[in-house]
Amino acid sequence: MQGSSHTVALQEAALSARRIFSLISTELKQVEAEFERQARSNVQVIAYIGEYLRLSGGKRVRPALTILANYAVGGDGSRPNSIRMATVMEFLHTATLVHDDIIDNAEVRRNRPTVNALYGNQTAVLMGDWLYMSAYETSLTERSLPVLDILTRVTRKMTEGELLQLTFLGDTGVTESQYLDVLQRKTAHLFSACCEVGALLGHANANQQRALGEYGFNLGTAFQLIDDLLDFTASDDALGKAAGVDLLGGKVTLPIIYLIETESGARELVETVVRDQNYDRISRSELLQAVAGSGALERARDRANQYAEAARSALDDFPDSDYAESLRSIPSYVLGRDR
Repeated sequence: MQGSSHTVALQEAALSARRIFSLISTELKQVEAEFERQARSNVQVIAYIGEYLRLSGGKRVRPALTILANYAVGGDGSRPNSIRMATVMEFLHTATLVHDDIIDNAEVRRNRPTVNALYGNQTAVLMGDWLYMSAYETSLTERSLPVLDILTRVTRKMTEGELLQLTFLGDTGVTESQYLDVLQRKTAHLFSACCEVGALLGHANANQQRALGEYGFNLGTAFQLIDDLLDFTASDDALGKAAGVDLLGGKVTLPIIYLIETESGARELVETVVRDQNYDRISRSELLQAVAGSGALERARDRANQYAEAARSALDDFPDSDYAESLRSIPSYVLGRDR
């Protein structure tokens, strides 16, 4: 019965995604063209890696949020400045992924070799820096201090999240609040920034901007909670990278926190995997069985549901439109995705 309901959720997520992205398909094509333009450089290695990253794809959720938020407040998401800033948000996200992969020693992302695997950490660090600086250079054309305030704040938050995560690596005593703090700095604040920037470009009032920021923050939290769940439940092919690697890298996520809280002896099991940095003595299937059997996966999914519902509720006072409805549908897409 549970498998059947999960299949239905996946089908609903696929339908939501098609509906959401088809509504702004023209604008997202413009984002792709703008990404290509912004990634151009007369430095050959930068131009090549920039195009490699663009072709690596991704869900483009962040630019979609920027465009939809803009339309939802009565703006025109197809305007050149809206497309530019939607692309800036994707540049910031891509920069964080490049740096994340270095920190995690990751070799595969989206079923392709990472930049650090292809060119080494030195080149990857500098490429991530270049993406950040390019994003800020483009955003300066807006001549908007509020936009720059948002981008500065979110970049600081993401960096703080990375540093905090490093301090908690291998720590099986991490609490739920500490875990959420890291997650929200690394992911949720960028979702919130995308929505706020879209609102500002659409000349939203203060209440609309605040509501969209709250929506994005809760949506981003739900998004990352599901990401962390998928590390347990998805296949390598579905994820586009190795599954089960979070714990091998010392990252204690919410299902593990809940497992340790509820099962005696679980901490020792988890610490064995963290120390060994492999699943030789404790198999991945054994760990997954323990997590699922303890109810930790279900509890973690319930937390994601709570944040998704909070995201929807943040839009209660928005007038009905296709764009507001798409924003309300994205939490369902997030909860039901399998990659």
